[in-house]
Amino acid sequence: MKALLCKQHGEPESLVIEETEAPVPGENQALIRVHAAGVNFPDTLIIQNKYQFKPPLPFSPGGECAGVVEAVGTEVKNLRPGDRVIAFTGWGAFAELVVADADALIPMPAGLDFVTASAFVMTYGTSYHALADRAALKSGETLLVLGASGGVGLAAIEIGKVLGARVIAAASSAEKLAVCKQHGADELINYSSEDLKERLKTITAGRGVDVTYDPVGGAYTEIALRSSAWRGRHLIVGFANGEIPKIPVNLTLLKGCSIVGVFWGEHIKRNPKDNYESLTTLFGWLKEGRLRPHIGERFSLARGAEAIRALMDRRVSGKVVITVAKDVGAA
Repeated sequence: MKALLCKQHGEPESLVIEETEAPVPGENQALIRVHAAGVNFPDTLIIQNKYQFKPPLPFSPGGECAGVVEAVGTEVKNLRPGDRVIAFTGWGAFAELVVADADALIPMPAGLDFVTASAFVMTYGTSYHALADRAALKSGETLLVLGASGGVGLAAIEIGKVLGARVIAAASSAEKLAVCKQHGADELINYSSEDLKERLKTITAGRGVDVTYDPVGGAYTEIALRSSAWRGRHLIVGFANGEIPKIPVNLTLLKGCSIVGVFWGEHIKRNPKDNYESLTTLFGWLKEGRLRPHIGERFSLARGAEAIRALMDRRVSGKVVITVAKDVGAA
């Protein structure tokens, strides 16, 4: 099988496409023929040896994919060859075949295409867990989304609107903000040309923001925290900026606000029933057209390194997807 391999830690350009031996599923695993794989921020870290999980070299990156079950282990009873599934692998999905634990597989809803399926669960699952669970976002509250044109950012905008919030999208260009507007943002802030603090003060009439969704980190985190409303909630989702901010914690006292960590991957391990209920809700909203995943660009497996670079450089709005099989349309 062909796979995009990391043979030495480094930038995406060091990755290579090679023929490699197909994996064999363990007794509680399934072998998946990958049709499409979503590119996510952890993929940019794992190839540089900066992620919390450190697979031995060589390995293929890719933690989220959609495909078809080819074979199952001897102890797997709830799957069979031919089933269409969404898989979470940690790594290994940027390849023609990958193994995944059977309990980490989600049946694909009827009619959902492989590209959308590969790009949906991680971003929308993270954003739903953040907003509905960790922040308890209420109808009528104000939600600020930093890095709003990215995959999780657009998901947060859409989920925020479904939950009844007034959504402020902040991004670095007019083009990115136009995409945010298309996905439901009520107010737009270009923080490359506007003063984020002053714009938030104007938009909220000095009251501040109830909930901030922050997958960016860096200097904008403190600015947004200082713009919190009384008893606001600042969600720490990630650090796409590359800088983990050092926060003056006295701000939480002055604002009566909370800094809340969001780790969806650990949440679904500890609370699988909650995750099942969340996905049922999200797939329902998707079917109703209330959620509209934005696939910014598709790359072939042969161009997988370019896909990771595009995400690292934040050149693409929404999700970046690697298409592996020729058939990625709806069943």
